[in-house]
Amino acid sequence: MKVLCLHGKGTSGSIFRSQISSFRGKLPEGIEFDFVDGPFNSNAAAGIDLFYDPPYYSWWESDSIDDIRSACEWLNEYVAKNGPYDVGLMFSQGCVLGSSALLIHQEETPHLPPPFKSAIFVCGGPSSTVLEEMGFHVSAEARERDIASRKALALQAGSSAVLARGSDRWTGLPSLNSGLSDDQLREEITSPYRIDIPTVHIYGSKDPRYASGVHLSGICDPAKRRTFNHEGGHEIPRTAAVSNSIAGLFKWVIEQGDAQ
Repeated sequence: MKVLCLHGKGTSGSIFRSQISSFRGKLPEGIEFDFVDGPFNSNAAAGIDLFYDPPYYSWWESDSIDDIRSACEWLNEYVAKNGPYDVGLMFSQGCVLGSSALLIHQEETPHLPPPFKSAIFVCGGPSSTVLEEMGFHVSAEARERDIASRKALALQAGSSAVLARGSDRWTGLPSLNSGLSDDQLREEITSPYRIDIPTVHIYGSKDPRYASGVHLSGICDPAKRRTFNHEGGHEIPRTAAVSNSIAGLFKWVIEQGDAQ
Protein backbone atom coordinates (compact mmCIF):
# COMPACT_ATOMS: atom_id res chain seq x y z
CA MET A 1 0.00 0.00 0.00
CA LYS A 2 1.63 3.24 -1.20
CA VAL A 3 0.45 6.79 -0.51
CA LEU A 4 1.75 9.81 -2.43
CA CYS A 5 1.74 12.91 -0.21
CA LEU A 6 1.57 16.36 -1.83
CA HIS A 7 2.23 19.26 0.55
CA GLY A 8 0.89 22.82 0.52
CA LYS A 9 2.64 25.83 -0.99
CA GLY A 10 5.48 27.20 1.12
CA THR A 11 5.98 24.02 3.13
CA SER A 12 7.69 20.69 2.32
CA GLY A 13 7.34 16.95 2.42
CA SER A 14 8.88 16.78 5.89
CA ILE A 15 6.54 19.49 7.17
CA PHE A 16 3.55 17.61 5.74
CA ARG A 17 4.78 14.48 7.51
CA SER A 18 4.62 16.39 10.80
CA GLN A 19 1.22 17.91 10.03
CA ILE A 20 -0.44 14.51 9.58
CA SER A 21 1.38 12.67 12.36
CA SER A 22 -1.66 12.54 14.69
CA PHE A 23 -3.92 10.57 12.39
CA ARG A 24 -1.13 8.65 10.63
CA GLY A 25 -0.35 6.96 13.94
CA LYS A 26 -3.89 5.54 13.98
CA LEU A 27 -3.59 3.81 10.60
CA PRO A 28 -2.74 0.13 10.05
CA GLU A 29 0.90 -0.84 9.71
CA GLY A 30 2.32 -1.58 6.30
CA ILE A 31 1.33 1.69 4.60
CA GLU A 32 4.24 3.37 2.80
CA PHE A 33 4.03 7.17 2.69
CA ASP A 34 6.03 9.04 0.05
CA PHE A 35 6.47 12.67 1.14
CA VAL A 36 7.79 14.37 -1.97
CA ASP A 37 9.01 18.00 -2.19
CA GLY A 38 7.73 20.39 -4.83
CA PRO A 39 10.26 21.25 -7.57
CA PHE A 40 10.42 25.01 -6.83
CA ASN A 41 11.90 26.87 -3.88
CA SER A 42 9.36 29.08 -2.13
CA ASN A 43 8.89 31.57 0.64
CA ALA A 44 7.30 30.09 3.75
CA ALA A 45 3.52 29.82 3.80
CA ALA A 46 1.89 32.39 6.07
CA GLY A 47 2.81 31.60 9.67
CA ILE A 48 4.65 28.38 8.85
CA ASP A 49 8.11 29.77 9.71
CA LEU A 50 7.02 30.11 13.34
CA PHE A 51 6.93 26.33 13.61
CA TYR A 52 9.17 24.89 10.89
CA ASP A 53 12.60 25.71 9.51
CA PRO A 54 13.34 26.01 5.78
CA PRO A 55 13.61 24.87 3.07
CA TYR A 56 10.12 25.48 1.70
CA TYR A 57 8.78 24.46 -1.70
CA SER A 58 5.89 24.93 -4.11
CA TRP A 59 4.55 22.99 -7.09
CA TRP A 60 4.70 25.95 -9.49
CA GLU A 61 5.79 29.58 -9.61
CA SER A 62 2.55 31.08 -10.93
CA ASP A 63 -1.09 30.02 -11.20
CA SER A 64 -1.04 30.12 -15.01
CA ILE A 65 -2.46 27.21 -16.95
CA ASP A 66 0.95 26.53 -18.47
CA ASP A 67 2.64 26.28 -15.06
CA ILE A 68 -0.08 24.05 -13.66
CA ARG A 69 0.05 21.78 -16.69
CA SER A 70 3.82 21.58 -16.39
CA ALA A 71 3.44 20.60 -12.74
CA CYS A 72 0.97 17.88 -13.73
CA GLU A 73 3.47 16.55 -16.27
CA TRP A 74 6.13 16.54 -13.56
CA LEU A 75 3.75 14.63 -11.27
CA ASN A 76 2.92 12.06 -13.93
CA GLU A 77 6.63 11.47 -14.57
CA TYR A 78 7.24 11.07 -10.84
CA VAL A 79 4.38 8.57 -10.53
CA ALA A 80 5.62 6.61 -13.55
CA LYS A 81 9.07 6.35 -11.97
CA ASN A 82 8.11 5.77 -8.33
CA GLY A 83 4.54 4.41 -8.37
CA PRO A 84 2.05 2.99 -8.68
CA TYR A 85 0.22 4.69 -5.81
CA ASP A 86 -2.95 3.53 -4.13
CA VAL A 87 -3.84 6.89 -2.57
CA GLY A 88 -3.01 10.53 -3.21
CA LEU A 89 -3.03 12.52 0.06
CA MET A 90 -2.96 16.26 -0.54
CA PHE A 91 -3.07 19.53 1.38
CA SER A 92 -3.92 23.02 0.04
CA GLN A 93 -1.87 23.66 -3.14
CA GLY A 94 -1.24 19.92 -3.30
CA CYS A 95 -5.02 19.53 -3.80
CA VAL A 96 -4.90 21.87 -6.78
CA LEU A 97 -2.11 19.79 -8.29
CA GLY A 98 -3.76 16.44 -7.64
CA SER A 99 -7.23 17.46 -8.81
CA SER A 100 -5.81 19.11 -11.96
CA ALA A 101 -3.80 15.98 -12.79
CA LEU A 102 -6.89 13.80 -12.35
CA LEU A 103 -9.04 16.04 -14.55
CA ILE A 104 -6.41 16.24 -17.29
CA HIS A 105 -5.98 12.48 -17.14
CA GLN A 106 -9.72 11.91 -17.39
CA GLU A 107 -10.05 14.22 -20.41
CA GLU A 108 -6.89 13.32 -22.31
CA THR A 109 -5.76 9.80 -21.33
CA PRO A 110 -8.75 7.94 -19.82
CA HIS A 111 -7.45 4.64 -21.25
CA LEU A 112 -4.45 4.82 -18.88
CA PRO A 113 -4.47 4.30 -15.08
CA PRO A 114 -4.98 7.54 -13.07
CA PRO A 115 -2.08 8.88 -10.96
CA PHE A 116 -3.62 7.14 -7.92
CA LYS A 117 -6.59 4.85 -7.30
CA SER A 118 -8.21 7.15 -4.72
CA ALA A 119 -7.65 10.61 -3.28
CA ILE A 120 -7.85 12.49 0.01
CA PHE A 121 -8.09 16.27 -0.32
CA VAL A 122 -7.43 18.34 2.82
CA CYS A 123 -8.18 22.09 2.98
CA GLY A 124 -7.83 22.58 -0.76
CA GLY A 125 -9.84 23.20 -3.89
CA PRO A 126 -9.58 23.04 -7.67
CA SER A 127 -7.96 25.51 -10.06
CA SER A 128 -10.58 27.74 -11.67
CA THR A 129 -8.19 28.22 -14.59
CA VAL A 130 -7.98 24.49 -15.24
CA LEU A 131 -11.73 24.02 -14.77
CA GLU A 132 -12.64 26.70 -17.28
CA GLU A 133 -10.14 25.41 -19.84
CA MET A 134 -11.89 22.05 -19.59
CA GLY A 135 -15.38 23.44 -20.08
CA PHE A 136 -16.54 23.83 -16.48
CA HIS A 137 -18.60 26.92 -15.69
CA VAL A 138 -17.37 28.84 -12.62
CA SER A 139 -19.93 31.37 -11.40
CA ALA A 140 -19.15 35.01 -10.66
CA GLU A 141 -19.99 34.35 -7.00
CA ALA A 142 -17.42 31.55 -6.83
CA ARG A 143 -14.78 33.80 -8.36
CA GLU A 144 -15.53 36.63 -5.91
CA ARG A 145 -15.33 34.23 -3.00
CA ASP A 146 -12.06 32.77 -4.27
CA ILE A 147 -10.36 36.18 -4.40
CA ALA A 148 -11.68 37.26 -0.99
CA SER A 149 -10.77 33.96 0.65
CA ARG A 150 -7.14 34.13 -0.50
CA LYS A 151 -6.78 37.58 1.08
CA ALA A 152 -8.49 36.43 4.28
CA LEU A 153 -6.28 33.35 4.51
CA ALA A 154 -3.10 35.42 4.27
CA LEU A 155 -4.32 37.56 7.18
CA GLN A 156 -5.65 34.79 9.41
CA ALA A 157 -2.70 32.43 8.87
CA GLY A 158 0.01 35.09 9.20
CA SER A 159 2.56 35.21 11.99
CA SER A 160 1.05 38.27 13.66
CA ALA A 161 -2.36 36.61 13.83
CA VAL A 162 -0.86 33.39 15.21
CA LEU A 163 1.04 35.26 17.93
CA ALA A 164 -1.86 37.55 18.82
CA ARG A 165 -4.82 35.16 18.74
CA GLY A 166 -3.61 31.57 18.42
CA SER A 167 -6.35 29.21 17.27
CA ASP A 168 -8.92 31.99 17.70
CA ARG A 169 -7.52 33.64 14.57
CA TRP A 170 -9.61 31.39 12.35
CA THR A 171 -12.88 33.17 11.55
CA GLY A 172 -13.58 31.84 8.05
CA LEU A 173 -15.27 34.05 5.49
CA PRO A 174 -18.69 34.78 7.02
CA SER A 175 -19.44 37.74 4.74
CA LEU A 176 -19.60 35.47 1.67
CA ASN A 177 -20.26 31.98 3.07
CA SER A 178 -23.03 32.82 5.53
CA GLY A 179 -26.27 30.95 5.02
CA LEU A 180 -25.07 28.80 2.13
CA SER A 181 -25.24 25.03 2.41
CA ASP A 182 -22.60 22.76 0.95
CA ASP A 183 -25.02 21.75 -1.80
CA GLN A 184 -25.60 25.40 -2.71
CA LEU A 185 -21.85 26.00 -2.88
CA ARG A 186 -21.42 22.97 -5.13
CA GLU A 187 -23.98 24.41 -7.56
CA GLU A 188 -21.69 27.39 -8.20
CA ILE A 189 -19.54 25.23 -10.50
CA THR A 190 -21.21 23.35 -13.34
CA SER A 191 -19.41 20.12 -14.19
CA PRO A 192 -19.45 18.55 -17.66
CA TYR A 193 -18.01 15.47 -15.92
CA ARG A 194 -16.63 14.55 -12.50
CA ILE A 195 -13.49 13.00 -11.08
CA ASP A 196 -14.57 9.37 -10.91
CA ILE A 197 -12.20 7.74 -8.41
CA PRO A 198 -13.15 7.41 -4.70
CA THR A 199 -12.43 10.66 -2.86
CA VAL A 200 -12.43 12.05 0.68
CA HIS A 201 -12.78 15.80 1.25
CA ILE A 202 -11.65 17.23 4.58
CA TYR A 203 -12.20 20.92 5.26
CA GLY A 204 -12.88 23.28 8.15
CA SER A 205 -15.79 25.69 8.48
CA LYS A 206 -13.46 28.33 10.00
CA ASP A 207 -11.07 28.13 7.05
CA PRO A 208 -11.42 31.13 4.69
CA ARG A 209 -10.90 28.60 1.89
CA TYR A 210 -13.77 26.40 3.11
CA ALA A 211 -15.90 27.00 0.01
CA SER A 212 -13.02 25.98 -2.25
CA GLY A 213 -12.86 22.61 -0.52
CA VAL A 214 -16.60 22.17 -0.96
CA HIS A 215 -16.31 23.16 -4.63
CA LEU A 216 -13.75 20.39 -5.15
CA SER A 217 -16.10 17.85 -3.60
CA GLY A 218 -18.74 19.00 -6.09
CA ILE A 219 -16.64 18.07 -9.12
CA CYS A 220 -16.12 14.54 -7.78
CA ASP A 221 -18.55 11.64 -8.18
CA PRO A 222 -21.06 11.94 -5.28
CA ALA A 223 -21.49 8.16 -5.22
CA LYS A 224 -17.76 7.75 -4.53
CA ARG A 225 -17.06 10.62 -2.14
CA ARG A 226 -17.18 11.29 1.56
CA THR A 227 -16.77 14.64 3.27
CA PHE A 228 -15.72 15.71 6.75
CA ASN A 229 -15.85 19.16 8.35
CA HIS A 230 -13.19 19.28 11.06
CA GLU A 231 -14.64 22.67 12.14
CA GLY A 232 -11.23 24.34 12.33
CA GLY A 233 -9.20 26.61 10.07
CA HIS A 234 -6.69 26.06 7.26
CA GLU A 235 -4.95 23.28 9.11
CA ILE A 236 -5.21 19.66 10.20
CA PRO A 237 -6.37 19.68 13.83
CA ARG A 238 -4.58 17.15 16.03
CA THR A 239 -7.36 16.41 18.48
CA ALA A 240 -8.16 12.76 19.13
CA ALA A 241 -11.69 13.12 17.72
CA VAL A 242 -10.54 14.64 14.43
CA SER A 243 -7.62 12.21 14.10
CA ASN A 244 -9.93 9.22 14.63
CA SER A 245 -12.40 10.54 12.03
CA ILE A 246 -9.70 11.13 9.43
CA ALA A 247 -8.16 7.71 10.09
CA GLY A 248 -11.57 6.12 9.54
CA LEU A 249 -12.04 7.96 6.26
CA PHE A 250 -8.53 6.95 5.21
CA LYS A 251 -9.37 3.29 5.74
CA TRP A 252 -12.65 3.72 3.82
CA VAL A 253 -11.00 5.28 0.75
CA ILE A 254 -8.31 2.56 0.68
CA GLU A 255 -11.03 -0.09 0.59
CA GLN A 256 -12.93 1.76 -2.12
CA GLY A 257 -9.81 2.18 -4.23
CA ASP A 258 -9.00 -1.51 -3.97
CA ALA A 259 -12.53 -2.34 -5.13
CA GLN A 260 -12.23 -0.25 -8.31
